[in-house]
Amino acid sequence: MPRVLISDKLETAGLELLRAAGMELDERHGLKGDALRQALRAADGVIVRSGTQITAAELEDPGRLRVIVRAGTGVDNIDVAAATRKGIVVMNTPGGNTVSTAEHTITLLLALARLIPAACSSLRQGKWERNKFVGCQLAGKSIGIVGLGRIGREVARRAAGLDMKVLGYDPFLAPERAAQLGIEAMPDLETLLPRVDFLTVHTPLTEETRDLIGARQLAMLPRGARVINCARGGIVNEAALAEALRSGHLAGAAVDVFAQEPPPPDHPLLQLPNVVATPHLGASTVEAQESVAREAAQLLIDFLTRGVVQFAVNMAAVDRTELAELRLYVDLARRLGLLHAQMAQGTIRRAELHYRGEIARRSTRLVTAAFTAGLLEYRLAENVNIVNAELLARERGIEIIERTSPRKGDFSTLLQAEVTTDKKTYTAAGTLFGHQFLRLVQLGPYHLDAYIDGIMLLFSHRDVPGLIGFIGTIFGKHGVNIAQMTVGRQQPGGEAIAVLNLDSPPPEEALSEVRSHPQISSVSVVKLPPAGVMPAWFG
Repeated sequence: MPRVLISDKLETAGLELLRAAGMELDERHGLKGDALRQALRAADGVIVRSGTQITAAELEDPGRLRVIVRAGTGVDNIDVAAATRKGIVVMNTPGGNTVSTAEHTITLLLALARLIPAACSSLRQGKWERNKFVGCQLAGKSIGIVGLGRIGREVARRAAGLDMKVLGYDPFLAPERAAQLGIEAMPDLETLLPRVDFLTVHTPLTEETRDLIGARQLAMLPRGARVINCARGGIVNEAALAEALRSGHLAGAAVDVFAQEPPPPDHPLLQLPNVVATPHLGASTVEAQESVAREAAQLLIDFLTRGVVQFAVNMAAVDRTELAELRLYVDLARRLGLLHAQMAQGTIRRAELHYRGEIARRSTRLVTAAFTAGLLEYRLAENVNIVNAELLARERGIEIIERTSPRKGDFSTLLQAEVTTDKKTYTAAGTLFGHQFLRLVQLGPYHLDAYIDGIMLLFSHRDVPGLIGFIGTIFGKHGVNIAQMTVGRQQPGGEAIAVLNLDSPPPEEALSEVRSHPQISSVSVVKLPPAGVMPAWFG
């Protein structure tokens, strides 16, 4: 029974889903230090909100832990790099709080434009100051949205409903798609900022987005503009924002998030009358909390019971349908990686994967990760899987390259892996036959048809009569049964390669006898998993 740590408050709807799926729940909130590390080591998965900090120290010895699910969007309280290194999948729930956060952004937009909080405070003090609180109309004003993911797009839709002109900047959204959404795409911040009356940010907090809006960017805004941050504290530099407000360059700001939460009472932004501030309420609706809880629970259930990965921030996502379809491709890629690792001479420098036919239309990122895992797991002592394989390869100076072509060649699908070491470059390719059979169809320049499983003997030789009988006699003498055999050659009597699938590993004495034949130039034994056996990390 999988064990799940719930380290922050999770709504009942999510807990009930986990229990119904047969999960053993460890509900302990507010864990820190050794207590948190021990709880993580004992769990297969953990669900956190923003309260739990999972740092590299907590993940140094992860024990059973395989997955971290953030019930929310931001993962800045999780050391994703450390989790990746340990082969732990990190997922978030980007959809659960989308509408609530977008609505809160619009709420702050309206409150800022019409001076609602200050007017309300004045009225409660017994004052009637209608002339003091003259706001601005939103219709006809321009709003700049930085980050056009789910929340940014929902904000855009609502702003358009207020008759605002919507401008947006997102390097990952094509201008054509932005236009379909009614957004005028800007090529960069420098082009966007001078044109907006209101600026709102909706990006994750990363090293690239920290202080994305600083003093220089705020100075580019028109005098009298207003800034809103409902994303993550730290994206807008708070000191620079406070100074721009004090100087009168900005008319106001609305802030739902802070770099330090809760912020200290003397925080500069909390001292300014033209700032509307809320305590990180973007996702604080009953509907959003329940939706996020259910989504987080389902993500964890799908991963622990089916190996399904969705909304991962450190690996390719795979849905239920695609997972079943990718199973054989993942298996083939990993076996090619294991094959190359055992045949490679010298230090591996580069691996180039060529996807042709049907496989090119699949999630090649996941398949590439599987190949890389196979390439590394044979030589590395540390745990290698599809989460951390490419990171570990990069750290070792191994370049991994993908090339795809949907055009079919001799096979409906082909995965060709070319590995370069400091001594040579070698090619191996595999394909699928039917719905369950994996085949090795190329080694170096030779084409063949071999099973890619179990104990394999590969030997290069000159294609002369009697050689196969010679090897068969030796293996028979040593009690080694040959299950399958195939030969690849370019012309009769020329250089060739043979692959023998054996029922048991050949003893060194037998290999020495095989190597003694004058027409055999090289002999390698490759050990692969039995047919149909998937790696543990595939679920």
